[in-house]
Amino acid sequence: MEHIDFSLVDWSRAQFALTAMYHWIFVPLTLGLSFIIAFMETLYVRTGNPEWKRITKFWMTLFGINFAIGVATGIILEFQFGTNWSNYSWFVGDIFGAPLAIEGIMAFFMESTFIAVMFFGWNKVGKRFHLASTWLVAIGSNLSALWILVANGWMQHPAGMRFNPDTVRNEMVNFWEVLFSPVAINKFLHTVSQGYVLAAIFVVGISAWYLLKKREQLFAQRSILVASAFGVLSILFVILTGDGSARTVAKYQPMKFAAMENLYEGRQNAPLAAIGLLQRDPSQAEHKKEDFAFKIEIPNMLSYMAFLDANAYVPGIRDLVHGNPQHNIPSYTERSEKGAIAIRALAAYREAKKSCNDSLARVSLAQFEDNYPHFGYGYYAGRDVHELIPSIPTSFYSFRIMVGLGFHFLALLLVVLWLTLKKRIETKRFILYTALWTIPLAYLASMLGWVVAEVGRQPWVIQDIMPTIAAVSQIKPASVQITFWMFAVLFTGLLIAEIGIMVTQIKKGPAPINSESH
Repeated sequence: MEHIDFSLVDWSRAQFALTAMYHWIFVPLTLGLSFIIAFMETLYVRTGNPEWKRITKFWMTLFGINFAIGVATGIILEFQFGTNWSNYSWFVGDIFGAPLAIEGIMAFFMESTFIAVMFFGWNKVGKRFHLASTWLVAIGSNLSALWILVANGWMQHPAGMRFNPDTVRNEMVNFWEVLFSPVAINKFLHTVSQGYVLAAIFVVGISAWYLLKKREQLFAQRSILVASAFGVLSILFVILTGDGSARTVAKYQPMKFAAMENLYEGRQNAPLAAIGLLQRDPSQAEHKKEDFAFKIEIPNMLSYMAFLDANAYVPGIRDLVHGNPQHNIPSYTERSEKGAIAIRALAAYREAKKSCNDSLARVSLAQFEDNYPHFGYGYYAGRDVHELIPSIPTSFYSFRIMVGLGFHFLALLLVVLWLTLKKRIETKRFILYTALWTIPLAYLASMLGWVVAEVGRQPWVIQDIMPTIAAVSQIKPASVQITFWMFAVLFTGLLIAEIGIMVTQIKKGPAPINSESH
């Protein structure tokens, strides 16, 4: 690995991060708003009240604007697997490609088929058929997310596969293990429910603006009622699934867990640093060691959060890098040596097969299979294994800001729901302003969740099997730089356009009932 072009790796990562983060601006609103619209239209069909139809059509318009731009950014994101990450695509394409293909064939076609009915079928199809189409668009949107998140979950915890040394590719052997991996299931449930919360806050915040302007008060109150009730249930589910996600991270990605908590020395009865301020230890700079300048701890909470046992031992960064024989934790140096053996054994096996030396091929294959769990570490043989530690400050602060905002959302939605039920929401200007300015905070929390997930697992593209330095396409860094800035300009333009169209539509407001002829 002495010929690594780190500028190529860095620019490829930057371009993928740019595309993914812009794409994720649009996705969570689509996931949640589709269900809020379906609930609103259900109320229209059940009550026959045209005001609910008017409310539904307004939020449906905002959904359509967001959906269209989200599709455009998502297509570019998937192309990058072939352009910038071709080594990765070759190595795991037989597995990673399957959920993406299902997403395109089943979920995307479901969305594209019924979205036309949802937007243009008013008064052209029956009420119940139109309602069914709206629900199918919501279900299809979330099925799209399912398959994408299954693919990402597999990267975090590869399961249901075997490596074929003859093709040098990972192949799927159990589809259900891939689909129902605990990491994939937790990731899907936590991510989509977070999208529901964002959409609820979006609807509540925009509706609060109408109340502040003393416009469309019945429309705003009814929108707030549906969205806040939906949001409260969603944020409670986010908390539940977040708890499950923490345990899967502790089990399958212990380095990410240690970085999130700035746990350098492993310990039993580990406390949780609820709030903390980090400072770099100058004497341990090469080890990325961070000290606490200040912290507030909850005793035993980290052990319980990770393993449901307050006395459990939680490995720290030092344990994982340098090993801890007492707790059967091998060092990264040991793992890199075994990984290097696996890489050499694979090369020896392929050479033996070419020369028809079956006995050497069998020996090499056995040696490779024994050491394959450490395969990815082999790329760091002879390198500083501290490179395998992710950014601790980024992981630590992102996690705490995300969690803190989550509790803010819960409190806000509970207060808004209670005030709406008491018919007092329109008089509470402070709460209305808070709801409005919480919209960007919901997007921030959504982004920080992905920062924790993806920065925390670095440098792995596939956990323990393929590092980022081995996954990139062998292209010129200048090519990636040019497309990075092209995408940055394009996506920024799309975002500005979407915000402009959204603001114009919001200022225009819902159409009057007597104009609802289409």
